[in-house]
Amino acid sequence: MKQRIITAVVAAAIFLPIIIFGETPFIILMYLIASISLYEALKMRGRWIFSIPGLLSLALLWVFLIPTETIGIITDFGYSKIELAFLAVLLFLTYTVATKNRFNFDDVAFSLLSVLYVGIGFYYFMEIRLEGVQFVFYALFIIWATDSGAYFIGRAMGKKKLWPEISPNKTVEGFVGGIICAVIVGVIMTFFTDLEMSMPKLVIVTAILSIFGQVGDLVESALKRHYKVKDSGQLLPGHGGMLDRFDSLLFVLPLLHFLL
Repeated sequence: MKQRIITAVVAAAIFLPIIIFGETPFIILMYLIASISLYEALKMRGRWIFSIPGLLSLALLWVFLIPTETIGIITDFGYSKIELAFLAVLLFLTYTVATKNRFNFDDVAFSLLSVLYVGIGFYYFMEIRLEGVQFVFYALFIIWATDSGAYFIGRAMGKKKLWPEISPNKTVEGFVGGIICAVIVGVIMTFFTDLEMSMPKLVIVTAILSIFGQVGDLVESALKRHYKVKDSGQLLPGHGGMLDRFDSLLFVLPLLHFLL
């Protein structure tokens, strides 16, 4: 627990000032974390990112992450993100032939889905930051409140297992407790910042985000269980890898963008 707290404090000291500052340092940070997350996802399947399909996945991720405000980087050449994604698919499929199916159709699907899984969340991290830094902190506090509420209420009151085949320690009581804590924190935040939502909408949006934040956590747990790994990585002592820390945000941020 001590190591976990120290890692969280150090990470927050680096991460939060960059979120507040925004602009280019924030975009660079998002690219860095997303790239590490993609590396962890591919590694779970036994695929090395410094390989032809790994580098192709990374290139596709970087294109996918280009923020709306700088999309002219590729559109000035007459291409869209979708067209470049189609090109990547053709190159992936060509590589299956070149390797005589050592890199097969399933690997292509996993690589493309990994890019989308990681890319959607971090792309909308940047888009939400453009909407206002208060929305980023709203999402972060909702996730932290959900995680803390689910953990402590689950330990104190949890009896009915939520999804033992995927995450044996999670309980229904903890799941509900996480939602309640998130709503409380969301309401408290309205006293300190303008979230541009009426109170009924805030409660509904916060509950939805809390639910899908926990779903995001379960999705990554299912992925790790399928590939028989304990953590996505060891970069963050006491926390695991980047995917272990950002799994909820990958679901929450796109939903928050749509709900806003």
